[in-house]
Amino acid sequence: MTTTQMQAWRAPLLRFDADGRPAYDSDGLLVTGPGADGVRRVVDAGAHGAVAARHPGVPVERLPGRLIAPGFIDMHVHYPQTDIIGSPAEGLLPWLENYTFPAEARFADPAHAAGVARFFFDELARNGVTTALAFATSHPASADAFFTEAERRGLRMIGGKVLQDRHSPDGVRDRTEQSLLDTEALIERWHGKGRLGYAITPRFAPSCSDAQLHGAGELARRHPGTWIQSHVAENKDEVRWVRELYPQARSYLDVYRRFGLLRSRAVYAHCIYLDDTDRALMRETGTAAAVSPTSNLFLGSGFFDYGSAARTGMLHGLASDVGGGTSFSPFHTMLAAYYVSREGQSKPGLSLAPSQLWWQHTGGAARALGLDGVTGTLQPGTEADFVVLDPQATPLLARKTAQANGLEELLFALIVLGDDRVVERTVTA
Repeated sequence: MTTTQMQAWRAPLLRFDADGRPAYDSDGLLVTGPGADGVRRVVDAGAHGAVAARHPGVPVERLPGRLIAPGFIDMHVHYPQTDIIGSPAEGLLPWLENYTFPAEARFADPAHAAGVARFFFDELARNGVTTALAFATSHPASADAFFTEAERRGLRMIGGKVLQDRHSPDGVRDRTEQSLLDTEALIERWHGKGRLGYAITPRFAPSCSDAQLHGAGELARRHPGTWIQSHVAENKDEVRWVRELYPQARSYLDVYRRFGLLRSRAVYAHCIYLDDTDRALMRETGTAAAVSPTSNLFLGSGFFDYGSAARTGMLHGLASDVGGGTSFSPFHTMLAAYYVSREGQSKPGLSLAPSQLWWQHTGGAARALGLDGVTGTLQPGTEADFVVLDPQATPLLARKTAQANGLEELLFALIVLGDDRVVERTVTA
């Protein structure tokens, strides 16, 4: 690699080590260059004085007053729900019936799916999100639109066609055998193409017949490098419904275990109403929770138990859950996670450090997705997906960050007062 192929950026620099500890250089230098696969990677990073001496002749872009940080990772998002964000509802199940399913039925039209995909990826970039695990709809065209646009932009994205062959209205309900054939065809078409990954995607246990869940488990067995994504234990009414449908299962999570859907690279959104046996099962199988605080607060679902997750060693990271979630902004998500962690009426309350919140939306999310060492930390060798943030993006934020006493206060000011205006640039490998 020649110096002409390399590029460097000089600014305050935030990285994370393998243990999730933040590393901060007030005068940092990030050096990137193309790997053998054409993907741009971090070559070196750290204090400017030390790093610059190792790379003489590399062109440097100076970004005074800015902050370079890893690109954000969204562990659970519904790209077809972009247009229904902010829709009023009495709870999860009415929200699905009145907004979600009618909107998703439109994705049978490839042109509509393509248009929403373009807007969706624009919105992710505007908010500094460089990787996401996304639901499409039950229509194969919706997954094709997602992957086509992600490939065009060279992004690291994971997604999948939804499986739902029962308890679903016309327009989104699929046919069991065909849904599994479509899923395998999509895996063969998209998984591992560039930086794309496929996720086998049962919507949630009530929407899938035993035959469909069994088929999903068989696909997961045949394609061990794929992801699995679904929902579990989000809402008390949903939990009650699953208990009625599967009285022989020990718990909602146990339903997925019975069908071979718990493993590394399996991600379940919400995970609110779990017990320690469930959490231990997730730890033992390498299954991760996608914590979705803005949607849980918006729909009144409940509060994720951060203390129990940490105590039991359960993998977890942050997610927007748009459109039940109320914002694409990782700052809004991190702030909501802080609120959820502090809530102490239904569970023990605790106060998450700002750097912990940030880790859950970057390197911690990467680890939960099975992408440890690939992205999310800005350590040498990782993919060079990063954001350039402006801590002075608004007058109030500028006033607050100017008074920040150390990294934690700076990050917390950004979490509390930040939004898409803070994201000056999103750079992808």
